[in-house]
Amino acid sequence: MTRKNYSFSTFSNNNCKRIRAAFQQLAICNLASSMEDSSATTSFNYNKHLKEQFVSNLNGSSMLEIFSLALVIPVIVLLRRAIGLNFVSVSHISQRLSKKDDIDSAKSKYSSAYMVTMAVDFLFIVIPVLLLHTVLSEWIFKLALLSTFFILFCLLSKRYITFSSSGSFDTVEKSISSLRVVMMIITCLCILAVDFNIFPRKYAKTESYGTSWMDLGVGSFVVANALVSRQARNVHSGGWKTALQSTCPLILLGVARLASTTGVDYQVHVGEYGVHWNFFFTLAAVSLLTSAINIHPKYCGILGLFILIGYQIVLVQGLNTYLLSDVRGMDIVSQNKEGIFSIFGYLGMYLVGVQMGYELFFKNNYSASSHRNQQTRRGVCAFAVILWLLTLILNQHVEQASRRMCNMAYVMLVLAVNFEVLAIFMLSEFTPGSNFTALEGAFNQNLLASFLLANLLTGLVNLSVDTLFATSNEALAILVLYAFALCFFTGLANFYGFRLKFW
Repeated sequence: MTRKNYSFSTFSNNNCKRIRAAFQQLAICNLASSMEDSSATTSFNYNKHLKEQFVSNLNGSSMLEIFSLALVIPVIVLLRRAIGLNFVSVSHISQRLSKKDDIDSAKSKYSSAYMVTMAVDFLFIVIPVLLLHTVLSEWIFKLALLSTFFILFCLLSKRYITFSSSGSFDTVEKSISSLRVVMMIITCLCILAVDFNIFPRKYAKTESYGTSWMDLGVGSFVVANALVSRQARNVHSGGWKTALQSTCPLILLGVARLASTTGVDYQVHVGEYGVHWNFFFTLAAVSLLTSAINIHPKYCGILGLFILIGYQIVLVQGLNTYLLSDVRGMDIVSQNKEGIFSIFGYLGMYLVGVQMGYELFFKNNYSASSHRNQQTRRGVCAFAVILWLLTLILNQHVEQASRRMCNMAYVMLVLAVNFEVLAIFMLSEFTPGSNFTALEGAFNQNLLASFLLANLLTGLVNLSVDTLFATSNEALAILVLYAFALCFFTGLANFYGFRLKFW
């Protein structure tokens, strides 16, 4: 069955009804076929196969569109900071709550103001980002052009206006935190939105080769962790014992995800990681391997490049054909070939990120001086340009980017996008009202917890709602409620000092 990208703004109600009817008819046929099979078992997710097909065999979008998304979203955050409307200072709350004798009075005094500020952040950050991934997706190039004008205006205004940057974070540290927060918010929104027709198929993960917005998820996690890792800060990680202790929770989360998805017959796209593998196993494997590599961070990037080049050579010699084949053996490696072999790509990506983080942020006893910030900002911008050029060259002349294999073009694409976003955030000192928003502060304190909550909510929605058959209005309403619940509980956890951190 051929699927098309059904857009809320371009299709009439009659077309939407025909699409919905077609999916329903297909679901009925699928269900009837399953019932006729004597081996079929009761499933909590009777549209499982339709949902798996809905996110399969996709080709992604253009690199220009990915570049545009990475340009617009951080500008949305900068605009929110410029607008103001902060009913309470996030840093002031942190200082007050740090005093044990004043905790009760501080919570009582600032809880309402804090939640109102979080609500404003939700309206000015989360809602625009959500609309950008749904009903406003066709406007991305126009919005990218407007964002470019905004950045240029800020840069030119710096000559005549001096903006004061206040808050508990300096420019560089705040920019890195903003990168991690934005990456997490986008990931949390997309993992549910992708199951609805309102989400453009071009943004969903590609099947084999190609570039898409959601392809960047796991890679961005790896890069974000690498830039601020113990290795990047040249801090001794503690050896294998410490590594095992820090990765055990990730392994347990991977096992829990595998058990839960199998238990409720949840839809899983096997071509993404394999039959049993998942995101948490990849993070755990990279963490363990990097703990075994005990070298100075200024050499990590060189080692990472050697790993990437060697892996790429093996790929073009025939490994890529094996990894992209639908044929699987009965052994554990063949069953999970994508997840296992892509570790080489993610390991190389992590090591390159470690050296970049060390050279840019932590070398020579990193300080928060304005001169140091200026040097770092220039370095980040230069890296962003170089990485985008390398991505285009590799994609054109070596091998197209493939998230499934984590080849060299994909690694450079992930690095390029993350450094592009980081470079824009580092322009915050050129914009008014550059304080860290309450929303950013909340997610920054609980990145892992917010991701786990998003996965739990996504599963509950998928098991209780026919996402494939939801109209555009229904889908948008569900996504807004989901995003609100996620932000509300994340903000609540932050306000009361809850923090979940494994590494």
